Amino acid sequence: MSLEFLLPHRLWWLMVVPAIGLLYWYLGQLRPMSRRRSHKLDLVLPREKPWKRHLAVVSALLALTSLVVAYAKPKDYTEVPRERATVVVAIDVSRSMMAEDVAPNRMDAAQTAAKEFLKLLPPRFNVALVAFAGDAHLVVPPTTDRGTVARAIDNLEMAPSTAIGDAVYKSLDALKLVPPDPKDAEATAPAAIVLLSDGATNSGRPSATAARDARKQDVPVYTIAYGTATGYVVEKGVRQPVPVNHRELEEVARISGGKKLSATSDQELSAAYKQIAKSIGYEKVYVEVTERYAGFALLFGILSALSVMSLAARWP
Repeated sequence: MSLEFLLPHRLWWLMVVPAIGLLYWYLGQLRPMSRRRSHKLDLVLPREKPWKRHLAVVSALLALTSLVVAYAKPKDYTEVPRERATVVVAIDVSRSMMAEDVAPNRMDAAQTAAKEFLKLLPPRFNVALVAFAGDAHLVVPPTTDRGTVARAIDNLEMAPSTAIGDAVYKSLDALKLVPPDPKDAEATAPAAIVLLSDGATNSGRPSATAARDARKQDVPVYTIAYGTATGYVVEKGVRQPVPVNHRELEEVARISGGKKLSATSDQELSAAYKQIAKSIGYEKVYVEVTERYAGFALLFGILSALSVMSLAARWP
């Protein structure tokens, strides 16, 4: 267990909880088993439901337990928002992205989802944009100006072939252009690559090699395999199948230490971007979580109070 306490000696107060529980049980046993209420009294005051009384006591004991734990100042891992990081968004602009298996087509839906993704990132995050087809090029260097990146996403143009490995390398090059933190010029902010594609590499350097180099630089690559198995494009009157390729994107994510997701619709793509935004935008840190257990105590206290009120409502 990761839970630790800054003042563990205060946990001795937990002994009070079972003591009160035993006292409640003992007093319950003292109630005369032969006591019966008259028929007329039953008409005026219905018989008490024991489970309400038990719920009130148990809730009060749980509230007391949570308060003692909070009193001991617990520490645990919790997710907190990152203040600063760099995300490179790499988008496949190969002609297969014109397939209409995702309405209105893969490219239009990808552009819309990518712009929504920008809104999910904290304001101090730097974002760069890389577009790739037969080769990769940096469209927008790392910047906090979301408007510039969004406009560049709208203006992406199609080209033939797919070079996933080159896209990773170009994204790594983009990270070298990250402006220093004005608060700490020596600090190195974490970075990640979010790569969306529907195909496999047929041009440029091997993607597995690029993924290994990304891992050496501690830059995970989150890949999104976008499209369906039935996608196709029509070129010069010829229908060409362009099924989404999962294997290579899975390998790139695994080798680099990132995560691979799949999307077969614009809704699934938005969900994938949200999941990635949460992974990148938050980090687990070991901090004091006294407020968490104080909150538990408040909830159990409210439940206990409501249980007592439900009993008191029947009193004459």
